[in-house]
Amino acid sequence: MPGMTAVEKAFAQAAGVSSVVPGEIVYPQPARVFVHDGHVEGFRRQLDALGIDRIRHPERVVFATDHEVVYLTPRAAERGARIRATARDWKVGHFFDVGQGGHGHLFPMETGLVTPGMFVFASDMHCSNFGAIGAVPVRSGPETLSVLAMGTVWTAVPGSVRVELRGCPAPGTGGRDIGFRLAWALARGPARIDVDYRYLEIVGPALETFDLNDRVALCNSPTEIGVAGVYLQPGAALLAWCRERARTPFTPLASDADARYEATFVLDIEGLGPQVALPGSPADAVDLAEVAGQPVQHAYLGSCGSGLYADLARAAALLRGRRIAAGTRLFVVPGTVDGARRLAADGLVDVFLAAGAVVLPPGCGPCAGGHLGPMHAGEVSISTAATNHAGRMGAKDARCFLASPATVAASAVTGRITDARELGEGVR
Repeated sequence: MPGMTAVEKAFAQAAGVSSVVPGEIVYPQPARVFVHDGHVEGFRRQLDALGIDRIRHPERVVFATDHEVVYLTPRAAERGARIRATARDWKVGHFFDVGQGGHGHLFPMETGLVTPGMFVFASDMHCSNFGAIGAVPVRSGPETLSVLAMGTVWTAVPGSVRVELRGCPAPGTGGRDIGFRLAWALARGPARIDVDYRYLEIVGPALETFDLNDRVALCNSPTEIGVAGVYLQPGAALLAWCRERARTPFTPLASDADARYEATFVLDIEGLGPQVALPGSPADAVDLAEVAGQPVQHAYLGSCGSGLYADLARAAALLRGRRIAAGTRLFVVPGTVDGARRLAADGLVDVFLAAGAVVLPPGCGPCAGGHLGPMHAGEVSISTAATNHAGRMGAKDARCFLASPATVAASAVTGRITDARELGEGVR
């Protein structure tokens, strides 16, 4: 029998079987079940209607409050109270209320809640971030209700597509840029591979130079084109980092040499420069030069795509000693509470404030439907948000461009989409 991919091994272990093949239906037992604050109330209401007043394996469940971390309406405050009541009534094992964790797709890696080799169910698709450390998350969406009630739900084992990165990108180009380029290549460009509910396994020498934040960005960007997830094999340094934080022992997974893939795609990133995703989809990526000079009134650093400490530190290095352009406002949202503490301790919050930015609490920020820092009709934004469809961060006719932290910071300084390399210092 042929070998298995790392993703197939995770499915097999969670399902308690020796092997699986793509398309096979299994009932995996997840190590963690993630539910963000926007879904808790609905799941509670549905289980109450069914007469279910307790959940299976509450010790595995994680509630992450990240979408509404500041209550702007009485209804939002009421929703928060109900989330706290639900966490108490269901005896949820890991409840992170306002100000306690941060973004649910980021802080679990920093705090060791998610570890390499772990199989995870989550209510939101951007759980794909966890593939950055070699975990295997699956979006269970509305079926998270069944996972809460029964402990599992039938799940088809996804096929895998192997993506080989060849070459080295230009200086100033990071994981976010490569992720946009990959999404474009798979959905719009030369690959034209069916990636719907497939796992992308990304390999290549370039990954050896990537810190966690670049790995997260690389996993995050292709999520919107319909993949089941993204898997990156963790190296020795990242495994050591994870072991320092892990709450339980873990065993990393690796694909067998004879593992089978539905397809293999080679992405040439030699000399790749900064990318910008046009309004509508992260897959609509172009070279930054094609949109350089576009005026922007709104800019945003953060989200599950690029909200880790290193992302914001990179932007702060470029903003130091500079001011945000008149007519442009910049919102900075740390992805995690630990990251926010580091930014404050290192004086980087002062750098953002001195530049004229607005620093918001850890969480999703404007990316969560424009709850904080929304856009007005006709405005143009450049941000590190997870996605950029119409109405994502406010008015439906506002236009949202996506880019790397360095590009967003440079554009906020000039008031127009700008290649950060034009400003010199602070660029990786």
